[in-house]
Amino acid sequence: MTPPATVTLTLVKGRLERGEFVFDERTTCVLGRSADCSPRLPDDDHHRTVSRHHCLLDINPPDIRIRDFGSLNGTYVNGEKIGQRREGLTAQEAAAESYPEHDLADGDEIKLGDTVFRVGVRISRPATSVRVHCVKCGREMSEAAGEDDGPVLCASCQLQPGAVLKLLLELAKGGRPDLTAISGYHVIRELGRGGMGAVYLARHETTGKEVALKVMLPKAAASETARVRFLREVALTRALRHPHVASLLDAGFADGTFYLTTEFCTGGSLDRLLERRENRRMPVEEALPIALQALKGLEHAHTQGVVHRDLSPSNILLHEEQGGTVTAKIADFGIGKAFDQAGLSGLTRTGATAGKPTFMARQQVIDFRKATPAVDVWAMAACLYNALTGAVPREFPRGKDPWMVVLQEPAVPIRRREPGIPRGLADVIDKALQERPRIGFQSAADFRKALEKAAPGRRR
Repeated sequence: MTPPATVTLTLVKGRLERGEFVFDERTTCVLGRSADCSPRLPDDDHHRTVSRHHCLLDINPPDIRIRDFGSLNGTYVNGEKIGQRREGLTAQEAAAESYPEHDLADGDEIKLGDTVFRVGVRISRPATSVRVHCVKCGREMSEAAGEDDGPVLCASCQLQPGAVLKLLLELAKGGRPDLTAISGYHVIRELGRGGMGAVYLARHETTGKEVALKVMLPKAAASETARVRFLREVALTRALRHPHVASLLDAGFADGTFYLTTEFCTGGSLDRLLERRENRRMPVEEALPIALQALKGLEHAHTQGVVHRDLSPSNILLHEEQGGTVTAKIADFGIGKAFDQAGLSGLTRTGATAGKPTFMARQQVIDFRKATPAVDVWAMAACLYNALTGAVPREFPRGKDPWMVVLQEPAVPIRRREPGIPRGLADVIDKALQERPRIGFQSAADFRKALEKAAPGRRR
């Protein structure tokens, strides 16, 4: 399928092996002289003015954004300097400050030292300025739209996902074929919300079945191409069937809104459970079984070629079985990726609303689109670390650029946070959180087996 948009960096001036870098899906990448940068500038006398990690690109075609990391000589956008650190600051001191982000457009030029890139933005469908109306409130908006664009919600209605869902459920009662999957459901309560929408507990009026009903609100009109791409990606998630993966039951699009129904887990999410605990932490004998079960869910997904890429305690769900046993299930496999790849999420991953990348491996920041199963393993280790200590693996000092923290700072050894954790178990967790030269455990199976071997009380 032809991507709805692409972003291209074309080398205008410089000494690189490649002259063009093309991006057709959501990614982040770091430019600089370090070996892990892409595009990487040569580490030679012609590029001494370029920092090892010079600037970050956040790309979600057709959008592209840049932020300088407080480099010594700054980054230039169309001849204007952005982000250079203040005179007298060392690189370490500069990393303790945050720098503004700048949106880029077709034809803009980025200059790092003697190297210059030109930004190219291509939209595969012609866009014209037309007047559209919010499908919910009727408010008139001016939008750049194509012939296959679908209905759109205004910014005000996007802030009210509950009201949007209420409208969809009312329309479903009228027999709308595009809402068959949620026909007959009514909302019990909100379960949570994030940057893409919100999720609710819903019960079917006839069968009594309870599901988690998620509404996802795209930042712009969802074209037919984008809708097909999103639902195609979601189909990969629907195929995952495993006791430790929260099942995706159905998905669809109507009136500017994507909706999903998933298995409802009665115990809520791990982060909500931790919020109710003293010091936000759990004992080893409670946290370790949750991690081991979640790793089994990861193993299954990875064998099917599905990488989560956004794992955190908020999407590790707990289902309370009869008899009091608790089963851990991972939710939202591939949903964020599908939304990103369809060009529906806008630029939020590195923006202020995205928060800190506390559960993200540095390999994922270096090149988001090449995320491997190992980044999920790192994130799972970070979740276990968080459950045992009440803290996240890295220190994120107030005011320090969180993305520079991820690039530069290793995880704090877990026994420094919680000395009571058995040394054997701590050694396994610390290894899982290693990132140089690569993540300590490359597969969920290897990490799970190491945890099982190190579990306190296990017979040797």
